[in-house]
Amino acid sequence: MLSKIFNLNIFRWDAGPKSIDGIWAPWWYQSVHKSTCFKPGRKYPAPFPFSLYDLLEQSLPLYNILRRHVKQRASLRKSTLPIPDLPVPENEKLLAWVGDEIVPRESAKVSVFDSVVQGGDSVWEGLRIYNGKIFKLEEHLDRMFDSAKALAFNNVPTREEIKAAIFTTLNRNGMFDNTHIRLSLTRGKKVTSGMSPAFNLYGCTLIVLAEWKPPVYDNTKGITLVTATTRRNSPNNLDSKIHHNNLLNNILAKIEGNNANADDAIMLDKDGYVSETNATNIFLVKKGHVLTPHADYCLPGITRATVMDLVVKEKFPLVERRISLSEFHTADEVWTTGTMGELSPVVKIDGRPVGDGQVGPVTRHLQNAYKKLTEESGVPIPTSVSS
Repeated sequence: MLSKIFNLNIFRWDAGPKSIDGIWAPWWYQSVHKSTCFKPGRKYPAPFPFSLYDLLEQSLPLYNILRRHVKQRASLRKSTLPIPDLPVPENEKLLAWVGDEIVPRESAKVSVFDSVVQGGDSVWEGLRIYNGKIFKLEEHLDRMFDSAKALAFNNVPTREEIKAAIFTTLNRNGMFDNTHIRLSLTRGKKVTSGMSPAFNLYGCTLIVLAEWKPPVYDNTKGITLVTATTRRNSPNNLDSKIHHNNLLNNILAKIEGNNANADDAIMLDKDGYVSETNATNIFLVKKGHVLTPHADYCLPGITRATVMDLVVKEKFPLVERRISLSEFHTADEVWTTGTMGELSPVVKIDGRPVGDGQVGPVTRHLQNAYKKLTEESGVPIPTSVSS
C-alpha cells in the first residue's frame, strides 16, 4: 500500500469558472457541468423558444442529413431492431416524387397533416414498366380520376401534370424496365387535424414511388391460397370500385394468409361467394371454360380486364358470375391477376391441390399472350434523348 495520508480536501475545490479555465468555461459550467451532478435530469423538456422557430426550420434538414452518418453505441440507440435488408438492394438509393418535387428516399415524406396520415384519405394506382413503356397508363389514370371524383377531391392535378411527374421520376432514376410504380394522390394537407375535407385547403398531394421490382411471385411454379374469415367490404359500406388507400379490410385478410404460410388469402362476400383475394382478382378454369366472379364486391382490376379480353381473343369461353368456394376447390386451373404479380398460377387452395397441382395449359397459354401484349403495347417514356 502507498504510505499516503488520506486528506478529505482532495475531494473539494472552489467552484468555477476560474480565469484559467478559458472562454468556454461559463458555458461549460452552466450546461455540461450541471448535467454531471447528482440531481436528476428533467423528465420533460422546457418549452421551445419559438423566437428560434425559423432558424429551426432552416437548420433541421441539414442536421437530419448529418445525423444519419453518426455511429451510435448500441446501448444508446432508442431501438435495438437491426436495419432490415431490402428485397431489392438497388432500391436503397432512389428518388421519389412527393408533392411537386423529386427527393431522395430518406426525405420522401408527407406532412403529419396530410389526409393520407389523418385517415387513409387517398387514391392510388400500380403501374408496371416494360422495355421503356408504361403498360396501360391511360386506363390506370382513368381509374385514378374516377376514384378522386367519387371521393370529391378538389384541386386535382391535371392528367398532363401527373404524366410529367411520372416521366420525370422514371428518368431521374434511370428506370425503363422491370419497374413498378406506386402512384398515390392524397386529398392533401389539412390546416388542422380533423376528418372534414373542409380543412383541406392546400390541394392534393401527388406521390410517385418507382422501385426496381420484378413480379412478386414465381409465376413458373405457382402460389398457394387460403380462405380468410375476413369478408370483403360490401358496396353498402365502402365501394371497392373506388381504388382508395384505406386497405385495412385487405390487410386483415393478408394477415390470415401470412399466419397460414400462404401467399395470399381468398376473400368471400357477405353471402359466402368468392370475391377476390386480398390483393388480386381471381379466375378458374373448368372443362375448358374460364370463369371469374362478378365485380360487385371486388375492384374491377385493369389486369383483370386485360386478361378477360385475352381470354375472348384466344377463343376460350368466358363466364362472369357468382362463384362458390367449392367451385374453386374443384377447379381444373386457377390463377390470380394484378399489376404487381401479373398472371399468377394457383396450385393449392386451403390445402387442396388445384387440378394436378401444376401450372395448367390454359394458364400457360394466357401467360404467354399477356407477355406478348406487354412487349407490344404501352405508352413510351420520353427521355432527354427522345424529347
